[in-house]
Amino acid sequence: MSGQNRVIVLMLGVLAALVIVVGGLSAVLLLGGGEDGATTTSTSDEGGGISRTADGDDDDGETAGLDTGSGDTEDASGRLRLAGSDPVTMDPHLAGDSGSAEFIVEIFSGLLTITPDLNIELDLAESFEVSDDGLVYTFTLRDDIFFHQGRRVTAEDVRWSLERAASRELASPTALGYLGDIIGVRERFYEGAEGISGIEVIDDRTIQFTIDAPKPYFLAKLTYPTAFIVDRQQIEANPRGWTRRPNGTGPYRLQEWRLGQRIVLQANARYHLGAPSIREVLYELSGGSTLTRFENGELDIAFISVNDIDRARDPESDIGPLYQVFPQFTISYLALNTNVPPFDDVNVRRALGFSIDRTLIAEVTFNNMLAPATGILMPQLPGYTPGDKTFQFDPDEARRLLAASKYGSAENLPEIVLTEVGGGAEGRIDTQAFIQQWREELGIEVRIEQTDFATILARQDEGSLQMFNAGWIMDYPDPEDILDLKFHSGSALNDVNYSNTEVDAILEEARVEQDAGRRLELYQEAERLIIEDAAWLPLYFSQAHVVINADIEGWFEPPMVIPRLRFVKVNR
Repeated sequence: MSGQNRVIVLMLGVLAALVIVVGGLSAVLLLGGGEDGATTTSTSDEGGGISRTADGDDDDGETAGLDTGSGDTEDASGRLRLAGSDPVTMDPHLAGDSGSAEFIVEIFSGLLTITPDLNIELDLAESFEVSDDGLVYTFTLRDDIFFHQGRRVTAEDVRWSLERAASRELASPTALGYLGDIIGVRERFYEGAEGISGIEVIDDRTIQFTIDAPKPYFLAKLTYPTAFIVDRQQIEANPRGWTRRPNGTGPYRLQEWRLGQRIVLQANARYHLGAPSIREVLYELSGGSTLTRFENGELDIAFISVNDIDRARDPESDIGPLYQVFPQFTISYLALNTNVPPFDDVNVRRALGFSIDRTLIAEVTFNNMLAPATGILMPQLPGYTPGDKTFQFDPDEARRLLAASKYGSAENLPEIVLTEVGGGAEGRIDTQAFIQQWREELGIEVRIEQTDFATILARQDEGSLQMFNAGWIMDYPDPEDILDLKFHSGSALNDVNYSNTEVDAILEEARVEQDAGRRLELYQEAERLIIEDAAWLPLYFSQAHVVINADIEGWFEPPMVIPRLRFVKVNR
């Protein structure tokens, strides 16, 4: 949801235990300088009652000054019914998981946004300019931007929001990854500086950012929720409970949130980029098969499980004509903490990689609903190269590497624990297959530890997990968003403690390389070295398999988390 990475669960039937770590949102901008060296761009039916909030408090219907009347949605029509789960948080400055981001990108907004075709476009800003040296970005705000409550958004709101996100008190897990290029962010985050020296409010509609080096991807990072604008007045008036009904600036506002039951979003007809077509979006948070609920007329969209994929793929079946597949900028992987024995030895890490058959598992276990990962960079992502760069199933090579390690044999290894989200007696189905292959090919025993979502997040942040199922959803289609954020030794998101001075040097060169072709070559070289070091064992590239009600027009599953609800229509 991640540059932060967080763990979510893909609800795909038996794939429901497939753990993914979110990057965040999306989009790429490989900026090149213009002729003059500067760049300029212009541009519910449900009743009330008491709702239980995520922090355990009760909401008696008070809305912290929000205008919740429904009269301003008269141009919208219809209700979209979706399955969902409770978000970890509705605070955009703390969110790093895609489950939270799915709601946040609809309720809040930032200076820039990402479109369904993955272009970066203006949102709260009406234009921006970049200085000749690529270090200073000056944004001019639109004059028709308002919080849901009705207060006009100013440049001071932008400054306060980013300084809040980067504050030491908030301790946002995403701030450094996405705002750290701005001068002064690190001083505020680590030292408690009063403000961010690289942010200057020029006037009510103009704000200026100064970054530490000319970086082609800086604008893309401003589309991530960490850079979204929040209402200072609401937060200071109700610091603990403001996320019950957050006063955002996005196309939808949070009308109702009943934990474990439903979330209702209501259209914001005054949204500056145009009122949404759908009046209301209802997320049903209860469990059960989404396909069964879809076929019972309760949901408009349903994910397809392995058990139903053959029926969905059959164009002659009842759901075949409604079935669609959407590629995702998502990779799942096994993460090996290079600071924790026995994964402090690269030969042990590589041995585990050579002794699992991901292709067989993807084919047999998942009926080819997932594609075996051929590297770290996903297909269609800039920098992706064809050909499999990962470790192929080779038990003889695996045994040779284990013998060459400082441990020498399986008997000399310390206990290995693989951690994943869950509460059952057994691990997810592919985890069990990997453990069996390690046992058969190497004589290594691996114990599964299943724990809750929050504990996984905390231990990832601490860097204390030994081995874990994880993944990454791109925030924007630029290799920096995964290779630099996850593998640079100085990155706060490097939760496997990976360190390679050669990789660091390549990534640092790529950060400021203005030639797009050369940048991608650098990232390709970094990817090759990272794969050889085996801090990650890439597993699969994801695809979203869904059926869509014929009444729904324009639905899509984006490859990353981006705003989408206002582009959809309900024809009933």
